[in-house]
Amino acid sequence: MSDTNGGTSPATPVTPEGQPVLPKLQILGQFVRDMSFENIAAQKALKANVQPEVQVQVALDARKREADDQYDVIMKLKVDSKTKEDKPQPIFLLELEYGGIFKVENVSKEQLHPFLLIECPRMLFPFVRRIVSDVTRDGGYPPVNLDTIDFLALYRQQLAQRAAAAPKADA
Repeated sequence: MSDTNGGTSPATPVTPEGQPVLPKLQILGQFVRDMSFENIAAQKALKANVQPEVQVQVALDARKREADDQYDVIMKLKVDSKTKEDKPQPIFLLELEYGGIFKVENVSKEQLHPFLLIECPRMLFPFVRRIVSDVTRDGGYPPVNLDTIDFLALYRQQLAQRAAAAPKADA
């Protein structure tokens, strides 16, 4: 049997002219699902004018909605700031769950999981960055400007963690 779709994989949809059908991504909505900002330094009357150490943790989750080709993608961020001392004192803690509702078409089942956890968060990230910056600034601190997140590397790291945990679960 000859390859009639121009060398693309058999799972890639093609037009009647033999051209591959490109994936289509549409953001249907965005929302803050949950947010908490604890200004610990202000509550304890600590001097927080020192250079803080900021740690950011990111987790992603995606799930199918009832409607065809629609998915929820949730980005969970934890921004923890502490003083740089021998005995670090907490300054503030920001926890944010930001979600998007996406319509994804023309993506094979094999590519859907990475697409949802790499491409969709890339679309949400500028909005998350702005929220983190505004909330920390409004909390009385210099705005925290998040560095760009490499969602491909994060996805690969999560796959590696799952693969490492799988043999332990089987044992």
